[in-house]
Amino acid sequence: MKKFVLSFVLLVFAAFVVKAQDAPQPKPANPNAPEISFDKTVHDYGTIVQGSDGTCEFKFTNIGKEPLILSRPQSSCGCTVPTWPQEPVLPGKSDVIKVTYNTNNVGGINKTVTVTSNAKTEKIVLQIKGTVTPKPATTAPEKPTEQGAAPITK
Repeated sequence: MKKFVLSFVLLVFAAFVVKAQDAPQPKPANPNAPEISFDKTVHDYGTIVQGSDGTCEFKFTNIGKEPLILSRPQSSCGCTVPTWPQEPVLPGKSDVIKVTYNTNNVGGINKTVTVTSNAKTEKIVLQIKGTVTPKPATTAPEKPTEQGAAPITK
């Protein structure tokens, strides 16, 4: 009985050792991988008027040694639309990600755009913030009265 239990334990141990060798090994870091460096990761619109231009740019540079490829950036809502370079950005070169916010909505702005790439840091979050105020009310100009005309009274 002892031999059976001992044999069973050794068999289970051997199975774990063989399984551990099949486990995927983490890939070594590529020392030449592209690196993305942004001039800024937060854009503050401050206070802007409803309906005004809500476009801003985030400039970045590939400071790595291989071409940088951006995947489709994801915005936190449909009111924020990113536009990014479709072609690889070569080492040492710069480009921009444009972010357009729909300023038709009045209130605070606090939105994010997550940029995914083949860089050493795979994901970077860009942020836009600010406040949209209502358009000032427009009043119709008064009609000028003719000079010398007297008001009609009954």
